[in-house]
Amino acid sequence: MRIATWNVNSIRARSARVVDWLVNSDIDVLGMQEIKCRPHQFPIEAFEAAGYEVHLHGLNQWNGVAFASRLPMTDIVTSFEGMPGFGKPATPGPDGAGPEFDAAGLPLEARVIGGTVDGIRLFSLYAPNGRAVGDPHYEYKLEWFARLEEDVRTWLAAEPDLPLALMGDFNVAPLDEDMGDPSHIPGVSTHISPAEREAFASLESAGLTDVVRPLVPTGYTFWDYKQLRFPRNEGMRIDFILGSPAFADLVSGASIERDQRKGDAPSDHVPVVVDLDVDPEDDDDRPMIFG
Repeated sequence: MRIATWNVNSIRARSARVVDWLVNSDIDVLGMQEIKCRPHQFPIEAFEAAGYEVHLHGLNQWNGVAFASRLPMTDIVTSFEGMPGFGKPATPGPDGAGPEFDAAGLPLEARVIGGTVDGIRLFSLYAPNGRAVGDPHYEYKLEWFARLEEDVRTWLAAEPDLPLALMGDFNVAPLDEDMGDPSHIPGVSTHISPAEREAFASLESAGLTDVVRPLVPTGYTFWDYKQLRFPRNEGMRIDFILGSPAFADLVSGASIERDQRKGDAPSDHVPVVVDLDVDPEDDDDRPMIFG
């Protein structure tokens, strides 16, 4: 099984590119972030024509997450327990339309979608950016990670043998070598602050591991559109696939698809891919791809 994560930075602007890459790269499940659309605006037909079913969670022109899978996906969720909201307190409408709300009445942003494929539990996550150290959005980001860590500990305590993966744009460069963008200043900028790095590390201490880094030790996953960041290779490594021990045991290969930052109208992120060794019977319905 081949799974991937990609912050597509507007699926409506890049649907043809994403679908072509899915087919040509023989991807079974893709977790997407920043789809930036509501459900009725998502170009589902293009994915279905290529043999993929789509599950998505989008509320407006910001954020938004989705899965494209050519294998059946079940147990879809669009939040995790205790997930904090952000914004002004509000009351849900009488028909339940609109976003869900946290215990304080704050709207939950479209940052999470989870599903199960062949017994493997997958989450596509778009972590808050943080905006600036000390900004209310920065504090929201740290709380979001803290609640996620609590849930990971709960999930793995209940099912220690669960193949679980959190994949997506974590908006944290956990190591110094993951930050090559000179505009990010230690002590001032987000993504590299000690608190953010500790929040990321807390997910690993909860029982997850970066399953890509041992196989691809260097490389960025994001380059800003400005200041020729990509030609200068001034990027960041902020997109990850974090897996439980049972998931990590299945990993047989990994890649960062740097070439997807090239060409016409690319996303500012590139896909991150892992290959899993699963039982042959799990793959009976996969189309055969001949090179």
